[in-house]
Amino acid sequence: MTRVALAFSGGLDTTVCVPLLEEEYGYDEVIGVTVDVGQPAEEFDEAEETAAALDLEHYVVDAKDEFADLCLDGVRANATYQGYPLGTALARPVIAKAILEVAEEQDCTGIAHGCTGKGNDQLRFEAVWRDSDLEVIAPVRELGLTREWEQEYADERDLPVEGGSGGDWSIDTNLWSRSVEGDELEDPNYVPPAEIYEWTQDPSGETEEIEISFENGYPIAVDGEEMDPVALIEHLNEIAGAYGVGRTDSMEDRMLGLKVRENYEHPAATTLLNAHEALEGLVLTQEEREFKQLIDQRWSKKGYEGLVDAPLVSALEGFVDETQKRVTGTVTIRFEGGQARAVARDSEYAAYSAEHASFDTESVGKIDQEDATGVAKYHGFQRRLANSVIDGDE
Repeated sequence: MTRVALAFSGGLDTTVCVPLLEEEYGYDEVIGVTVDVGQPAEEFDEAEETAAALDLEHYVVDAKDEFADLCLDGVRANATYQGYPLGTALARPVIAKAILEVAEEQDCTGIAHGCTGKGNDQLRFEAVWRDSDLEVIAPVRELGLTREWEQEYADERDLPVEGGSGGDWSIDTNLWSRSVEGDELEDPNYVPPAEIYEWTQDPSGETEEIEISFENGYPIAVDGEEMDPVALIEHLNEIAGAYGVGRTDSMEDRMLGLKVRENYEHPAATTLLNAHEALEGLVLTQEEREFKQLIDQRWSKKGYEGLVDAPLVSALEGFVDETQKRVTGTVTIRFEGGQARAVARDSEYAAYSAEHASFDTESVGKIDQEDATGVAKYHGFQRRLANSVIDGDE
């Protein structure tokens, strides 16, 4: 008997994949695997109900802790892509790994997903799966399926599918972010209605301040209360979301070259990234900060590609680990007008002296202000020389 493990959500794409894997690909049995990375409870209810209606053997794997740890690794690397925090991209390798483990435990010879041939997720899943000996199958991509065809097929077979959000949008939710795309949102000139947002309220005139504690670059507490990563992220999603923090409307460049419109909500991610960057600004030297921008950019790119286990990432994290040894302290964040703004920061490793920076002191340690005169004379000398030559040529 041949078995195939399917990344199963209970939505239209993965539901139609179940009979297709049997009829078009010749598998005797399909098992569904749903991985918990922080989705709403109703999504698991839908997956379980759909699996039961299909008589599908169904597994649910809890990977929230692993995903939360990866998200906080991303905070240390200030991980964003084209202006928004990485969420879906970081979740996919975690999901793919969990599905692969179930597939191997259940003696499957194949592993499948319901991704199209236009998006990023097919690449992120398969980057993990192609390390195995299992046959990798992508029915939606390989059979050239459209949503319209899938809906007709589901109707003909009386498959248990629901449109979800009225069929208007494609929504992906995890612990770190919530993405909304599709339908009218595909028009860059279309103004999104308020109902696309669930995690964030429209900004009001109210404000609130919280204190976030970091240790070695990892957030560990809010207002002095230590929390594990999952609880901390969930807590900040609720607090920051109430002030409208973490909305992004982006024209995103996908890996295959397509430009797509994506709407995201990421209250906790925005809050933690802003706080972390503020603390780095206090403790790291100028040279470290400038060079780390290059490191962060490359880490983020590999994260977006779903290649967080690449040798390059391990090398990059060597630099990140070294710099984060001093990223310990507290940051006060003010929620105001849809923003999470750092308004105070403190660390025993601060590369800063209020006395030296003050306008009320005459010197900087053993350096007198008049010592800067020579520096000022040299500053811009090459520019002045070059300009004089240029002006002379004219």
